[in-house]
Amino acid sequence: MANPFLSVLAAYSRIAKHRLIRQTRQVEAAQARFLLTLLRHHQGTEVGQRFHLEEICSVEQFRDRIPILPYSFYEPYAQRIARGETNVLCPDPVRYMSWTSGSTGKQKIVPVTQRFQASLAKSNVASMGFLLSALQSYAPHVSDGQPFGQLLSANSVQVQGYTEAGIPFGPVTVGSLRMGKQFYSQVIAHPYQTLTLGDSLARHYVGLLFALRTPHLRGMAANFPMLILRICDYLATYSESLIADLAQGTLASWLQIEPGLRAWLERRCRPFPQRAAQLQAIVKAEGRLTPKTAWPDFSYVLTARGGTSDFYFQNFPEFFGDAPIFGGVYGAAEATFGVYADVNADGSILALESGFYEFVPSDQWAVEQPRTLMPSEVQVGQRYRILVTSYSGFYRYDIGDVVEVVGFYEQAPLIVFRHRQGGFISSTTEKTTEFHVTQVMQQLQAAFQLRLDDFCVTLSADVIPAAYLVNIELGAGHTLANPEDFLAKFDHLLSEVNHPYGAARRDQIPSPRLRLLAPGSFTTVRQRQVAKGMSDSQLKFPHISEDRHFLDGLALEQEFRLAAEGGAA
Repeated sequence: MANPFLSVLAAYSRIAKHRLIRQTRQVEAAQARFLLTLLRHHQGTEVGQRFHLEEICSVEQFRDRIPILPYSFYEPYAQRIARGETNVLCPDPVRYMSWTSGSTGKQKIVPVTQRFQASLAKSNVASMGFLLSALQSYAPHVSDGQPFGQLLSANSVQVQGYTEAGIPFGPVTVGSLRMGKQFYSQVIAHPYQTLTLGDSLARHYVGLLFALRTPHLRGMAANFPMLILRICDYLATYSESLIADLAQGTLASWLQIEPGLRAWLERRCRPFPQRAAQLQAIVKAEGRLTPKTAWPDFSYVLTARGGTSDFYFQNFPEFFGDAPIFGGVYGAAEATFGVYADVNADGSILALESGFYEFVPSDQWAVEQPRTLMPSEVQVGQRYRILVTSYSGFYRYDIGDVVEVVGFYEQAPLIVFRHRQGGFISSTTEKTTEFHVTQVMQQLQAAFQLRLDDFCVTLSADVIPAAYLVNIELGAGHTLANPEDFLAKFDHLLSEVNHPYGAARRDQIPSPRLRLLAPGSFTTVRQRQVAKGMSDSQLKFPHISEDRHFLDGLALEQEFRLAAEGGAA
């Protein structure tokens, strides 16, 4: 039976989609309207008065008068808001403080008001409209006639704490899920309360248990592809236990669940013996459960695209077959930057209803107050740092993301996140980014028909200039028959995608080394990051690190060098 809420959501998302499309046909006018409306609303705040926002009447005046300032300028104001001061950055009450993950730099806090959240929601809903259009042509023959339906998500809604003024703070996704509780309660295929579980394994397990009740699950969502693969791993690993709980209407006793919440969940666990029998037959035939076998109507995966995502996407067909991957929106705590217009596409439409954007060309990256370009002035194939002005109260804010323009949707640029500004490793001056090494590892996985659990490229501490250390963990059941060939191919491919590396390798950078880490090594690294205060559902795993001690303490199974240097070490 059709879900009335989802039918209403589908209709509303189509309206939001077409509203955004109209704005892409008049980008400069749409951006000017957004900016001037925001400035009028914020002109009475302390920072608004400091910048004399009431005097600014055009985009040109705004760019001339407002400097590009780093987070350190806004941090004292954010701290005062956390202590309870009002009308500092935003005129509206602050309901939440988003904390960035800190996995790629210093942790930051960003005030979230209802108005700010509503501006971001416009992009979220528009993205659903694009997803719905794509699914109608991609998956029109699902059993109940509705390609757009409920999804599984294991994101946490646990806040990290409360400020001195009692304002909850934590990851941006937590704030969105909490502030949009009524909406998300209808969209996910399991009780909203499952997202309150603090233990990561318990949260995933219980979400899977409720989602397995129905064969009509449509999708799966997580912030990053690595987290999607974690859900798949839990589904396969705990297949037998999940099926037993489903058949008996129980909840595994070994799960770490607070007693009161366990009692609440157990009251909602009912036996589904017929569904359990279906799943048991799948396990008998296939050896495990995967999303494509457990849910025959499975239609899409919703997760981040761009950056290092493609490395993980190579492993998706094993679990999802040809189900399309949709990026939703490209955003961060400070703003939403892009709205994806199609499945299996990396380019996202500039999020014209969620921020005012400027682009810093690469020849201006070293300039303190760089010359910026407007959306209509960027060029396809070029990379830019992106600036944003949003209802967070940050103006012309440089988040540090480097994006590539890959095309245009009407007049709006299509952008892809490539890497963080300054996010590179260098033995000399070659500046190898995550995007470089991810391209290489994608090609290596394909060439060697190999699945890696994960990887991280670091630098050696025993020679100057430093050698590249290619740290890999093989996927379960995979072996590397020709490690020296793998390493030589890595060296060759990195020289091709990063020409400065290739030039420096000829006479400066020592040969790279391949380090085969023991199973579970990168799980240990992720646990270390969570122990430092990073949310497990917000974790961005770094694939390069200049920290020579980042992987200390992990079990090294074997180290290999190029054949000319003696092979295995």
